[in-house]
Amino acid sequence: MTLPDLPLRSQAVDWRGLATPLDARSKALRNDVLEIFESSRRGHLGSTFSLIEILRVLYDDILRVDPAQPDWEERDRFILSKGHGCLALYVVLADKGFFPREELAKFCAPDGILGGHPDHRKVPGVEASTGSLGHGASIGVGMALYAKRSKAKHRVFVVLGDGECNEGSVWEAAMCAGKYGLTNLTFVVDYNKCQSYGTTRSVQDLEPFADKWRSFGCAVHEVDGHDVRSLRATFNTLPFDGRRPNVVIAHTVKGKGIPEAEFNTAYHHKSGMKHEEIAGYRASLGAYR
Repeated sequence: MTLPDLPLRSQAVDWRGLATPLDARSKALRNDVLEIFESSRRGHLGSTFSLIEILRVLYDDILRVDPAQPDWEERDRFILSKGHGCLALYVVLADKGFFPREELAKFCAPDGILGGHPDHRKVPGVEASTGSLGHGASIGVGMALYAKRSKAKHRVFVVLGDGECNEGSVWEAAMCAGKYGLTNLTFVVDYNKCQSYGTTRSVQDLEPFADKWRSFGCAVHEVDGHDVRSLRATFNTLPFDGRRPNVVIAHTVKGKGIPEAEFNTAYHHKSGMKHEEIAGYRASLGAYR
């Protein structure tokens, strides 16, 4: 797990401390993703595996949602803005009962509801169709502003990719969120330090990342994005400030759980995977500590 040009300055959580072990639930959710690969033989492996603990904690412990009533008016809203990481969302939604687990095997199939990016018209529990990067933050601001003005109690959570934060629309949304003091809005950045073809440092350095968010009027906490206890404790302290929107910078490992995929941009998206490759990923995951 080496990536020599990672930015190490101004980070409360050093990436070298991310040797966080995976418990049985984290491994089980990753195995569910590998089951999807068995049928589809393609998907965003690296981008999905950095997200698992973030989504697991949100849906297990934080979000007020009802799988039996996906459109329940009082539900918290969750938007996966980095829509290419949708396999993590799909396995968590299936695990919670939003749709039958059998749908996972029909990922990207003509008779399935699960596409390569989430579609809110087809998938129960998906609040917004995403994948065109940079849009989810603005959608979240609109939802949070509506909730604030209508005095609704629900909260809005938006998960962004770090590469996605190259988009100017993300920072427009942050400015707007700060202007209106949207304490009911939380941006969560999956900061795995890699994007599709290189490190974030080499493509477009984000550092000093936390300070950028603060300068846009946000309250910021940094956390190990694979440490379930730390994530739970962080989300349970929301809102961080009584006047400002919230930002959680989750330091993660792209491809977490499969050593050969960790910090490896070749695993951003994999297609044409052979069954023996997937079997190898399962073996690596099973041995992971």
